Amino acid sequence: MNTKVRTRIAPSPTGIAHVGTAYIALFNYAFALQHGGDFIIRIEDTDRQRFVEGAEQVIYDSMKWLGIPYAESPENGGPYAPYRQSDRLEVYHKYAEELIEKGQAYYCFCTPEELDVMRKEQQKAGKLPMYDGRCKHIPLEEAKKRAQTEKYVVRLNMPDTGKSQWHDLIRGDIEFENILVDDQVLLKSDGFPTYHLAVVIDDHLMQITHIMRGEEWISSTPKHLVLYDFFGWEKPQYAHMPLLRNPDHSKLSKRKNDVSITSYMQKGYLPEALLNFLALLGWSHPKHEEVFSLENFLENYTIDRMQKTGPVFDVNKLNWLNGVYIREKLSSEELVKRLQPFIPADFPSDLLEKVLPLIRERLVVLADFSSLTEFFYKDFEIHKEQLLVKKVDDETLRTQLNETIAVLKDVDWSLQKIEVVVRELQEKHDWKKSQFFMMVRVAVTGKTATPPLFETMEVLGKEKTLERLNNALRVILLQ
Repeated sequence: MNTKVRTRIAPSPTGIAHVGTAYIALFNYAFALQHGGDFIIRIEDTDRQRFVEGAEQVIYDSMKWLGIPYAESPENGGPYAPYRQSDRLEVYHKYAEELIEKGQAYYCFCTPEELDVMRKEQQKAGKLPMYDGRCKHIPLEEAKKRAQTEKYVVRLNMPDTGKSQWHDLIRGDIEFENILVDDQVLLKSDGFPTYHLAVVIDDHLMQITHIMRGEEWISSTPKHLVLYDFFGWEKPQYAHMPLLRNPDHSKLSKRKNDVSITSYMQKGYLPEALLNFLALLGWSHPKHEEVFSLENFLENYTIDRMQKTGPVFDVNKLNWLNGVYIREKLSSEELVKRLQPFIPADFPSDLLEKVLPLIRERLVVLADFSSLTEFFYKDFEIHKEQLLVKKVDDETLRTQLNETIAVLKDVDWSLQKIEVVVRELQEKHDWKKSQFFMMVRVAVTGKTATPPLFETMEVLGKEKTLERLNNALRVILLQ
């Protein structure tokens, strides 16, 4: 086998680019880079029932957005092409036939109904449900003849003695009793290989030296090791990473969670923050840092610091990280550039420079831009109950609005002077600060949470601020 380190991811084009794929890809890329090797993408599209047209391109686009480069793929080719499994069917059939001829695989003619009865009987008897090997005893020539007219699959003839064992680079020594491992289907009745046959053949032919994948494949590794032995091929090294978990420790899944990389992109997460977050899920920084660049991660990554237990995909932690990157890691010019896809078409261009310093501290994701800025240039309806903060009575509210309008009418419109006159008004009447300032905020913005009040009023301008205060007064008088 090639002594150059080669790693890969092998996603299936099933509609989305899963954030779990990015998580696995990041560490495969880091390991390959650390050892001067290559990281590649192979597309596993042999499950035609789950195949989604166009999904393959989404995978490439997601890797590029994240900034995870790959040396070879179906997209850019390479010395071991083709890299798409549906283009390699002849290869799989050739090696499956080789196994059959050597008695290391066999034709299975059992129907789905027969298999269902078999499983139920085993469960009733308290046994582990698995194929009972009944078809492996059919003489080869008879099986070949039947295969010309009958529907069949090809199964692995798993040894019923001995152990399959390996040293996992993350988890240490692991072993399985072969007799407890099922005779896995290698070729399906539609002629397409299963993952188990294709992955071994492809990893060998593409000279993959290290297989870093999710822990859900640990139980499949004995089947793969047996196939390597049957073919007489050198085995790669394995490293099984912990699965991403929800806070309740259930598996992160697309049925229950937002796991699409495209979705995170569209919501305005920064790729740098998402990569930082994914790195923290599978690995611990030697200096215990939480905020670090991809370059910093790649310089410090070592496989011995990989996690063994399932990390929690805490969106709150991701949001915090994303906010840190927006506030501290992007220049104003770069932030404006990143915001472009999220700025509404009707947003006044001359307003951006004024509002950006006000909202930057409040941006969690870039898509927040619209909700944080719409009141600056869009009118809104306001209702009396919104203004009745802290159960203030109508008379006090009318007085507050009238006097606020009065003091602001004659002020020179600047941040300092707006703040002085409004604060002096509150102190003069000894109005409760939390009630009064919140009432003014709601009156001029329609929201209870906004950028700093006086800075907001300055940007809104004198005319717009007074117009909204007067509108709030009319609402109190009429309702």
